[in-house]
Amino acid sequence: MLTSPLFWTLAVGLGALFGFGNPWAQLPIAALLLPAALAAFGVAAPTPWTGFKHAWRIGSVASLACLYWVYWPVMHYGEVNWALALPVPVILAMAMGCYYGLFGLAANLSNRLSPLGATLFLGLAWTVMEMAQASLLSGFSWLTLSSAFVRWPITVQAASVIGAYGVSGVLAMFAIGLLFSLRSKTCLAVSLCAALALLGFGWQRLDSYAETTPAHSVAIVQGNIDQSIKWDPAYQMGTAEKYVRLSREISATANPELIVWPETSMPFYFQDETPMRGPILELARTGKAALLLGSPAYERITGPGSFVLFNRAFLLSSGEAAAMWYDKEHLVPFGEYMPLAGILPLQKLVSGVGDFIPGQNRQALKSGDLALGVLICYEAIFAELAQERVSQGANLLVNISNDAWFGATSAPHQHLQLTALRAIEQGRYIVRSTNTGLSAFIDPLGRVTPAGPQFQELAAAGMVHPRTETTLFHDLYRWLLFGVGGLCVVFAILIFRGAPRSGSNHSLR
Repeated sequence: MLTSPLFWTLAVGLGALFGFGNPWAQLPIAALLLPAALAAFGVAAPTPWTGFKHAWRIGSVASLACLYWVYWPVMHYGEVNWALALPVPVILAMAMGCYYGLFGLAANLSNRLSPLGATLFLGLAWTVMEMAQASLLSGFSWLTLSSAFVRWPITVQAASVIGAYGVSGVLAMFAIGLLFSLRSKTCLAVSLCAALALLGFGWQRLDSYAETTPAHSVAIVQGNIDQSIKWDPAYQMGTAEKYVRLSREISATANPELIVWPETSMPFYFQDETPMRGPILELARTGKAALLLGSPAYERITGPGSFVLFNRAFLLSSGEAAAMWYDKEHLVPFGEYMPLAGILPLQKLVSGVGDFIPGQNRQALKSGDLALGVLICYEAIFAELAQERVSQGANLLVNISNDAWFGATSAPHQHLQLTALRAIEQGRYIVRSTNTGLSAFIDPLGRVTPAGPQFQELAAAGMVHPRTETTLFHDLYRWLLFGVGGLCVVFAILIFRGAPRSGSNHSLR
């Protein structure tokens, strides 16, 4: 039974379900079953193609265990019958499984290397795989292995040097090194050294961390607006009034310098002169806090169509009505625009507005000593976007989102842990405001302080320290990309110039 592919496929699926973020119980180390099983079956396969197939099957099941929640917005907000909605996460998981299939193929090719060389190569291959997931076909880097370990901050501090994908590679190398220790004691030593390096660096960074800038009070407002009524005109004024009320309450008790509302917290065109806009402008004029809010926006154009739409974050400075803004750059397929609209029998999940287009942003939004780098919704899962915000001068990152789409599933928990990786990579506080949770304050070490429970309206304040110094990851970002590319070339030469090692593909069975 222990050698059965079905047994290990199910075991890896459970490991992914409970290793990554979820609302029940999380054991991060269980996520390491995924790289270990992919490597084991890839190495043992008689051909590279067989290695691909075994790894694809295992990876698809693991992806489904983590991405099952996709059916929820498709069924509830895409007006798709449940029988048609249920296959959607299966199809997505099968597509994600192709990345893991390629990893299994790489594991089979690693038979041409020594056990030590194979261990190092597959750690690198895992990093490359996650980078590909973040880049190809619009990018969907949701299953980043290191995100599972955010619950144990000591294990992921190296993301400040080698990034989240680099830490994932080291974690994968640790698991694979233990596996290959059956063939080589050197692999065991490398695996243990990798673990000690992560833990040692994490301990040193946690122990030496100190705040060097003044504290600033920032408030989060979580409106808990039901997604099914959010865009109904009958509820729009009530939504605006709720956010104003909660903001005044937290201002009276915490005196924040900045109040952050979620993505599209105002489900109307805030830029238009409407009665719903009045209470918000009055709050900004009379309050002491700047206000960051989300709203759809438009610009008039000439030519086909009369306007274009943006998913926008407006910043209203204290005492003023004039606004600065940030337009979302990385849009969500099927949520904010429809790819292959003429082919797929689905409608866009965001009702009430048309398709958005990507924004063009050049600098951080400034309010006093705070320079805000805004990441809207799942932009927080992309390392390059946080890198860009800090390069534009952000000393504080702000993630506004609307995870009400996903209900009480694993998605909000996974999203929060992915966001925390950006704080570590860039050495910045992150203020995260969402419609229904999980809203939180995240420090530069990735430590998460929840603002409150899900599915409740709340207003909470926290202290942040704007930072201008940059991490090694930020400074070396382009060089790290070149380095990964160079190592890939070196291993490719070693693999394709070498010969398969006799019997090596049977020794792990």
